[in-house]
Amino acid sequence: TMGNWLVNHWFSAAVLAAWLGINIFLFTYYFLFFDRDERYFYTRAILGSALAWARASAKCLNFNSMLILLPVCRNLLSFLRGTCSCCRRTLRKQLDHNLTFHKLVAYALALLTAVHTIAHLFNLERYNQSQQATDGSLPAVLSKMHLQGSNKWLNPIHSNRTTVEYVAFTTIPGLTGVIITLALILMVTSSTEFIRRNYFELFWYTHHLFLVYFAGLVIHGIAGLVRGQTEQSMAEVPPHHCAKYLTQRDQNCTHGCCKDPEFGSIPAESWKWVLAPILLYVFERILRVWRAQQKVVVTKVVMHPARVLELQMQKKGFCMEVGQYIFVNCPAISPLEWHPFTLTSAPEEDFFSIHIRAAGDWTERLIDTFQLEIPRIEVDGPFGTASEDVFQYEVAMLVGAGIGVTPFASILKSIWYKFQQADQTLKTKKIYFYWLCRDTGAFAWFNDLLASLEQKMAESGKADFLTYRLFLTGWDTSIANNVALHFDTATDTVTGLRHKTIFGRPMWNMEFAVVAAAHPRSVVGVFLCGPEALAKSLQKSCHQHSSLDPRKVKFYFNKENF
Repeated sequence: TMGNWLVNHWFSAAVLAAWLGINIFLFTYYFLFFDRDERYFYTRAILGSALAWARASAKCLNFNSMLILLPVCRNLLSFLRGTCSCCRRTLRKQLDHNLTFHKLVAYALALLTAVHTIAHLFNLERYNQSQQATDGSLPAVLSKMHLQGSNKWLNPIHSNRTTVEYVAFTTIPGLTGVIITLALILMVTSSTEFIRRNYFELFWYTHHLFLVYFAGLVIHGIAGLVRGQTEQSMAEVPPHHCAKYLTQRDQNCTHGCCKDPEFGSIPAESWKWVLAPILLYVFERILRVWRAQQKVVVTKVVMHPARVLELQMQKKGFCMEVGQYIFVNCPAISPLEWHPFTLTSAPEEDFFSIHIRAAGDWTERLIDTFQLEIPRIEVDGPFGTASEDVFQYEVAMLVGAGIGVTPFASILKSIWYKFQQADQTLKTKKIYFYWLCRDTGAFAWFNDLLASLEQKMAESGKADFLTYRLFLTGWDTSIANNVALHFDTATDTVTGLRHKTIFGRPMWNMEFAVVAAAHPRSVVGVFLCGPEALAKSLQKSCHQHSSLDPRKVKFYFNKENF
């Protein structure tokens, strides 16, 4: 429900409301300012309300350009997470929504760019019409003022032959505007889910057009083509009083409005907005380069079935938590590309590990390289908030869908270590683990992990600590026939595990009812790493199966963002 969402995400909601509020305030304030201020009386005579649309959207563009880099300063976020370690965990967790906010700001930039560009196309058209007009109207008179002297011009178009295309490609604002817009279009279109998943390199390199974007943004307003009346001129010839005399000029003028109005440019100010975030980002990149130079030792390389590579590594001072991720670079393949991978080791182990499946050019080449030699690896991280909430519940239901099972490798191992060492911070007495995937091929390594945990638990006489269920959602007749043949074997035909694979999707109502019946007085934490649709149905089940009686079973839903 909306109420529940607000309780869990109040910080996100507050940030969102503040961001929207500031955007609305900036747009409204500057729209009214440029639509009513005396200084732009003559500018409005030529341009009409398109002036206010262009200027208000420009202010919001500056504000959002200031924000866009902050969510991708990973080390800055880690620092904030560290400094607010005493804050509630929900607050720290909201920092993991950094990319969602980054995308939101990017969409706002795209929308505002469209508004700004369309407004300026109207402005150019009106400048052009006023320059060509010979009817003695106020816009026509104002457009000829460049003939009176260098400081007098208001209309930047001084020739009847000027076209919109000419202005767009020969003036600084025109050319930088075209370049910025192209860079933005390329960045937004190449960062769709499909391209990021299948052509990461394309996304990665195209995103570096942000350098072009910021350079263009800083230069964009330097020429000052949009002008307003100067303060001094306003005092000498106030526009409301004197405008009518411009169109009906007397040769031997004696009144106070004889002098022509003078105009000045609006100073460029984008650089004031973006200077601090750019410096922060430069510092961030220097820090990343420095951290990348620290030596990483690859202690073990395991090649799992279905082209999945496991790397076990050590690095001085590396300290991880469950549910965190690292960025990996292999200079032999590409000195610039950094790819994120969820850590699959537990903090209790003396190494940290990742599992890399072949899913694109870079991963394919990395796997091929490791089959021939051990190249140099650079690691930045770890990042992300620890998923320590799992340890706070007596009973935990963990749901991993597809690649979403990766973080649970770390969590399951860590829980087992804590359980064995009788760790006081661990409240967990029972784990239910649900694994949903189309085919187990790419996750054979996870099977091995479950099998070894199963074995260790059985040896310690704690076999009932972990109950897991594997749901195969994509399967064909050959698998089904194989299962029918081996129905009475002790281990599963698909995974070789003791718990049988279930074909099809879980009936969540049934699963929750079983847990509720087994633990009638417990608080159960439900953790998901998987798609949004699954999150909705799990949330619904948590609601339905939680008892109103405070002494009876309660289900709390936690969605992890890895």
